[in-house]
Amino acid sequence: MQKDFEGRIALVTGASRGIGYQIAKQLGARGAHVIALARTVGGLEDLDDEIKAAGGQTTLVPLDLTDYDALDRLGGAIFERWKKLDIFVGNAGVLGVLSPIGHIGPKDFDKVMSVNVTANWRLIRSLDPLLRQSDAGRALLLTSHQAQTCTPFWGLQAISKAAVESMARTWANESLKTAMKINLADPGPTRTGLRAKAMPGEAPENLPTPELVAEDLLELVKPEVFETGKLYDRVSREWMTF
Repeated sequence: MQKDFEGRIALVTGASRGIGYQIAKQLGARGAHVIALARTVGGLEDLDDEIKAAGGQTTLVPLDLTDYDALDRLGGAIFERWKKLDIFVGNAGVLGVLSPIGHIGPKDFDKVMSVNVTANWRLIRSLDPLLRQSDAGRALLLTSHQAQTCTPFWGLQAISKAAVESMARTWANESLKTAMKINLADPGPTRTGLRAKAMPGEAPENLPTPELVAEDLLELVKPEVFETGKLYDRVSREWMTF
């Protein structure tokens, strides 16, 4: 396997399963030192085993994204060890309930916003100075077409991902005079547990695997990518402007 991420330091959230697992695994196999963040220790340990078997290195960070103090400390810990961060992939997210807007409970609303929005904002605060120290800092936040379509009953996804999109675009516009490039990616329907929960009647064999999706998304965090403040639609394989 090519080592096109040799020497890069990459942080991936939601790295214990699905798309995040595969992005982290492939980054590690292709030369990056992967800082893998997730709640599920077993999944992180499996990832560590696979990356080491491919000759790569990882640093495992088992924590809940709503532990905001820990996210604040993370940036300092990365600085002490590496002085920079080259890649940030904000993959972690929760689906929440599928429900009419007026029927969503406050606890469900707060949980989705805490993980999908507030945690990414805390990570941006913590990691922005580190990405600025890289010669080609790249940030990629995952989103969903629900942010644009506002499909009935998918309000929690639509609201939270619309906020993520606005946050990423603002961050990108504030960073135009730096070497950082900040983009969004909609992976589209993927054969993950989250998708199965949302669409239980769907045939999973008709969907692309997280491994295939990760291969495409990794192209978006290379130093050769100069787009910023845009959304990559994996299904159409096009950069979308807002």
